[in-house]
Amino acid sequence: MAASPFWKVYDAAGEYQAACKRPEEAACLVDFLGEGATIRAGHDRVVWTEGKDGRASDSYDAVAEACYLPRAERRRA
Repeated sequence: MAASPFWKVYDAAGEYQAACKRPEEAACLVDFLGEGATIRAGHDRVVWTEGKDGRASDSYDAVAEACYLPRAERRRA
């Protein structure tokens, strides 16, 4: 049996919505779900918050890149 996809997507209310294999896919979903939706590494560590960290619709690739960086490093960039 295959492992569950790593990237998790939650809506603004904190309800689990989806799991994705690639962060670009998760970016599409948080764009659709709107402000406050999050991408998480696993179920715990928030790596992107729609609206707070930017708008996923501006660049799904940039969101994916940000997902791989620690939050503190993103703020310096």
